[in-house]
This record gives sequence, C-alpha cells and structure tokens, in this order.
Amino acid sequence: MGIATRCNLGACEAQGSPHRQLCWPANCSMLLLLAAIAVGVPAWAQDVQGDLSNKSIEDLMNIEVTSVSRKEQKLSHTASAIFVITAEDIRRSGATNIPDLLRMVPGVDVAQINADTWAISARGLTQEFGNELLVLLDGRNLYTPTTGGVFWDVVDVPLENIERIEVIRGPGGSVWGANAVNGVVNIITKPAGETPGAMVVAGGGNLDQGFATTQYGGNLGKSTQYRIFSKYFNQNHMPDLNGQNGNDGWHMLRGGFRLDSKLSPKDSLMVQGDIYTGKEGFPTTLLPSITSPGLINITSRVDLAGGFLQSIWSHSYSPKSDMSLLFSYDKYERGDLLNEGRRTFNLEFQNHIAWGPRQDIVWGAGYRFSDSNSDGSFSISLNPANLKTNLFSAFIQDEISLVPQRVALTVGTKLEHNNYTGFGLIPSVRVSYTPVANQALWAAVSRALRTPAETDAALRLNVTSFPGPDGVPVLVGLIGNPQVKDEGLVSYEAGYRTAILGNLSIDLSAYYNDYDQQNTDEPGQPFFENTPLPPHVVLPIVFQNLSYGETHGLEIAANWKINDHWTISPGFDFERIHIHASPGSQDMTTAPDTEGSDPHFKAQLRSHVAVTQRLAWDLSAYYVARLIALGVPSYTRLDTGLSWRWSERFSLSVVGQNLLKDRHLEFVSGVGANSTSIKRSGYAKLTWRY
Repeated sequence: MGIATRCNLGACEAQGSPHRQLCWPANCSMLLLLAAIAVGVPAWAQDVQGDLSNKSIEDLMNIEVTSVSRKEQKLSHTASAIFVITAEDIRRSGATNIPDLLRMVPGVDVAQINADTWAISARGLTQEFGNELLVLLDGRNLYTPTTGGVFWDVVDVPLENIERIEVIRGPGGSVWGANAVNGVVNIITKPAGETPGAMVVAGGGNLDQGFATTQYGGNLGKSTQYRIFSKYFNQNHMPDLNGQNGNDGWHMLRGGFRLDSKLSPKDSLMVQGDIYTGKEGFPTTLLPSITSPGLINITSRVDLAGGFLQSIWSHSYSPKSDMSLLFSYDKYERGDLLNEGRRTFNLEFQNHIAWGPRQDIVWGAGYRFSDSNSDGSFSISLNPANLKTNLFSAFIQDEISLVPQRVALTVGTKLEHNNYTGFGLIPSVRVSYTPVANQALWAAVSRALRTPAETDAALRLNVTSFPGPDGVPVLVGLIGNPQVKDEGLVSYEAGYRTAILGNLSIDLSAYYNDYDQQNTDEPGQPFFENTPLPPHVVLPIVFQNLSYGETHGLEIAANWKINDHWTISPGFDFERIHIHASPGSQDMTTAPDTEGSDPHFKAQLRSHVAVTQRLAWDLSAYYVARLIALGVPSYTRLDTGLSWRWSERFSLSVVGQNLLKDRHLEFVSGVGANSTSIKRSGYAKLTWRY
C-alpha cells in the first residue's frame, strides 16, 4: 500500500458530488452484461499468419510462456495464476492503450482516473501509484523507485508489435524480485523478423482525435532483421465531474527501433530502444501557500520526455544449457509538481541448466543503479531532492520432476539488497499435478516484499493549513520516514485448468493473502519552521508500518469456441480485503480506505464472430462493482467493433467504446491527478501493410 490509498478518505467530497448522478443500480448493469452475452459480439483486423482462431482450445492452453519461471513453459502446466493476452486478442479488443487491454484479465483491477492516468492492480490494493504490481517490457523493469508503481501514460508501444502480454496474478518475487507482490505484467514484443515490410496505421475519432503509426522492417545482411517505427496520438480532454472541460487532454510522439541478429549458431543479440516527447493536461488539487484558505484546483501542462536502450545477448551452450545477459538504460523527465528526472542502469545475468532427467535449474544475478533529481514545490518535495540508489540481487529456482509428466515441484528464492531496508529474502514453493493431458492442478506458497519508494522515505506533502494560537499558522503535512520497513506478504494459492471436448477451457484460481507491516499514517511530534515565510508550526503525519491484513478471492476465466465462427470468453473474479490496525496505531483512515477502494466483484464477457471471411464483429462487456470508500458507483462498460479486410494489404476498423452511458466515473484519487469522467467514444482506423 502507499500514499495514494492512504489519502483517499474524503476525496469524493473534496471533488464535488455531481458524479453520484452517474450511478446506475447494480442490477441494471448486470442485466446489461447478460444482454451482451445474448447479443453476440466483435473481431479485429487480422493477419492470416498470426490468426489463432483456427487453433484448438488445447493448442491455446499450451502456448509457451516465460514469466513464471524465466524459461519457456506450457501455460497449462504452470503452477501459477497466469493469463495470456495474445496478439489476436489485442487486434480484436479495439483497445488503443495497454491499460485497456488489461481489463480482460480476471483478477486485475483497471480504473481510469482521467485521460492520461490509471489506477491498476492485481488482487486488490488499487491506487493511482499502484506499488504492488511489477510491470516489465521484454524483461526490462518499468517500476519507478520514486513513487512506486508505473507511469502508465508512457508505457506505450505500437500494439501491432506486441506478441503477447503475460499477466501473473499473485507473487512473482522469487524470480523477479521485490515489488512483484500481487502480480506481474510482462509485455513481450515480436522479433523484428516477424514484422517485415511497411505498415501504416491511421485513424481518429471524438476522443482519440488523431493517431498514426508508421513502420518499416527488413534485413541487414543475412543474419540481422530490423524494424523502425514512429507513433503519434492526440487525445481530447474528458469532462470533469460537473460536465465541464477536465483539462486533461494530451499528445505524445514516439520513435523506436529493434534489431535481432544471429551472431553464430549458438549466439543471438537483440537491441531495441525508443525516445518520446509529449505534453499532458494535469488537473490537480494543491495547497499553494501556508496562508492559503484551503486546497486550490489548478491545471497545468506537464512536459514529458524520455527513452530507453536495451540489449539481450543469448548464448546456448547445449540443448540443455543456455545463458542470457541483459543491459538497459532508461531516462525520463516529468515536468509536474515534483519536476523529477531519473536515469537507471540495469544489468542482469541468467543461466538455465537442465541437470539430469528430472531437474531444471534457473539462476542469476543483477545490479541496478538509479539516479534521481527533483526540484519540487511548496506542495510536494523530496528530501533529499537528489538521490542515488543501488540494488543488488541474486536468485535460484529448481524445478524437480517428482513423477515424470505428472507431478513437478518448484522451489526458489531471490535475495535482494536495497538502500532503505538492506537484505530481503523472497522464497516460494510451487507444485503442479497433471493427471491427464487436458487437466492440471497446482498450489503455491510464496513470500513477497514491497520495498520502500522514495516517497515513503523522503516525501514532504503539505495537505492543509489553519490559523493557530496567537495567529501562528499551522501546517499539516505528510512526511516520509527513512526508517520505514518492507511491506510483507505470504500468499497461499491453488488452481485448476481443464480443456473439455476440444472447444471449452476453464481456468480457476483461489487465493488467501496475509499482509504484514503495511504502511499507515501516524501523528508525529510537532515542530517549528521559519521557512518558507511566514514562520509556522508543522503538524506532521509520518509513515509507519502499523497495520496488517488479509485478502481472499476467486478468479474464473473460460474460453468457449461455440463453432468455427463464434467464440466467447467469460470471466469473473471476487475479492475481499480486511485491514487491521496494529497496537499503537492512531491511523483511523487507512483500513476503510484500502478495503473500500476495490470492487468486491467484477464480471466480463468477450465475444468474437467471424461474420464472413472478410468481416468480423467483436463485443466486450465489463461489469465493475462499486467502490464503497470512494463513492464510485458500479458501472458496465460496453465496447464493440467491426473490422473489414478488403484485401491482404488493407483493413478498416470502426470501434465504439463505453457505449452504455455518455460518461461515468471509475476512480477517485486522493493524491495526484484529479478525476474526470470517462466518456463515450468512437473511432475509425485504417491499416495498410506492404
């Protein structure tokens, strides 16, 4: 948990109450979802080469995944709650960004705050700066040490270049490290050799006013393939909670490349990178001065800039042994209230050894250096403003075949050392049982840690002020604690997968999570400050680790191929969160805020109909229960689209999103960007390949 969750109490009232008119009764939304099931549904422009629609359910269940054990495994045999968003799912979805793609994963909470900001989590604890979910792009860590979590507005690659997105619900710390607490999202892009030739994508609508991607791929000699791309979009503003201009419109320009080279029969090298620049509206609420009568709504334009360079060298010693070496460099600047810049160097080594007929070992080590600087403001700042951090890590995981082709035991652990809390050990034990080819049962016990972010240890956030005795101003501020501890989790999971008659698959998982040393906001000792003027008394609220709790839930995902033309994919998840104050805690808001910032259940249905050989129709319906602590009513989101491929080179798509209501609210953030209403939208897209 973190600062955004802890500050949500009263945020709805602070932003006004008109959004409550947007509430539809929960039974009406459920009826609409059931109606969507009866109506049928959509499809996306497809490449014949990448079309998975003709594959059997068993084939889809046996897609190779790498995120669970950092090696290739069949999805059906993994001892983890994993969901794969395929390239075909992406084409059919109609989504224009990665957060909207994640809505199709049961157990993942996706709530859009405004046009450029999202709150995303797995298995609860949702907040704007979601710090329990680790996000990777081709194995490169996107988690920012500043706030914890991910800047989703800059996680943006051409969707046509994504091979798949592997989403783990549950801990992944024994191989990926700290902060992979409630889940891991690994975005895996296609090799350059799979995207040859030219591609132009262009479109626009009322919200996505204009977007375009241009790309070209080819060969450099006999052993190297490449692609280069540019991408631009301009998104209109959303309405605020009163129906006026929310001032959150934004635009982004990005360019990048990827090279894949076969250096020798046993060596390969991948190099990729991109650079971006953009500007986004940033509506927020802040305290401008010590003598301010209260919080003031402001709107600023935030400049964004950054990029990365990444390389992976892979070497095969033999059919049973291989290694890889990853290097990456990231840099970004964000011109918001913190006005922060960061650069990060990362180096990771990994070795895979098949030791005998029954043991498969993966081990590795890594080092990460990160250098941040920030100017800050009166409202928010970091102390120190400039910080250099080092992270050292090593891991080992052993998969043991207890009964060949039937029972496998996986044990592993990761050891990390960070600047704030020193060493942390993150172990896990997993077992899978495959009684027959089309069934699998699994169970796991895992430990996970969330290490402190800079805001936990160094934040100064002034939240309100009032006149004190003798006219001396009193300032209330959230203050970081350099002694804050790791937040811990012990997770117990179990699951079952099966394929029935070759046309129906069911994936069921259940979990119980036991959290300890969770962050709270505790009153500190008042102190006096002379600067900034006028002299004033500070009433600090200091971060401590004085709460604990548990969550439990159930997730179901299914895929039913009714016939050669129609496929439906229903899903459902239920979760409950219980947070308790430890002895000595005086925090009365963290527990109800955390418990009430997640929906108790969600349901979805995605449908794909191949109307003709060239025309396809896709429809997706998502029901999300209300967020009690935030005053956000339940809602049903309905997206649909038609795609028409009139030749091998040209396709046209027409998409409608959020069709049931003119606008609706999805989340209220207590810290950071103000919420706006998510509005009904539509766009048309033309794709040309040569």
